[in-house]
Amino acid sequence: MPIYVYEPCDGECKICGGSFEINRPIDRAPLTNCPLCKKECRKVISNVNTPRISRPIGPAEARNAGFSVFKKVSSGEYERQ
Repeated sequence: MPIYVYEPCDGECKICGGSFEINRPIDRAPLTNCPLCKKECRKVISNVNTPRISRPIGPAEARNAGFSVFKKVSSGEYERQ
C-alpha cells in the first residue's frame, strides 16, 4: 500500500502536527478530513522512490531478468534474439 501525505487546507494544527502520513489502498478516495483533528485536508505530492541504475543494462542481463530482447533487422522489422 502506498503512503500518502496530507496537510490541513487552512493553517496548521497542533493535534496532527501540520501534516500526517497514512497508508491507504490505491482504489480508495482521497481523505477530505483529518482523522485526528477533523479539519479539511488535502493530499500533498511527495517524493517518489524510484530505483537508480548506475549503468545501462545489456541484452544478456535483460534476458536473465526475464525480458524479451529484440534486434532490429530492417526498417520497422524486429526479430527476437
